[in-house]
Amino acid sequence: MNELNLVDGINLEKTLIGALDITFKEATPDKVVCEMPVGPKTHQPMGLLHGGASVALAETAASFAAALNLNPKTHYPVGLEINANHIRGKKDGVVTATATPLHRGRTSMVWDIQITDEEGKLICISRCTIAVVAINKNEQ
Repeated sequence: MNELNLVDGINLEKTLIGALDITFKEATPDKVVCEMPVGPKTHQPMGLLHGGASVALAETAASFAAALNLNPKTHYPVGLEINANHIRGKKDGVVTATATPLHRGRTSMVWDIQITDEEGKLICISRCTIAVVAINKNEQ
């Protein structure tokens, strides 16, 4: 399911999503679940999962979830704000992000993202606000 084609012509492997080896396990307008391996690519210097990698995973889940609630011919999602609380460290394995909606409005959406480990233990909790941007027909 990693070939989610939410934006025509974009190769996800050539984006941060590909660089961090993020894969999608579930994608509906009500929930997006994606995974990311924890290893050298996602470590901070002390060998733990980098907080920035967790935030990138969280925003990826929220952005794709928002996109699934939009008409891609008229609107697209853009991250506006994100926060994260890093609950516990992780050295290896896989983390899973689950994004669910808190608010789905006409011009913005707010998503709750929980990142857990293989045992379901909470690694990070995040909230991401997504701006809903109208495609300007004059720019095409």
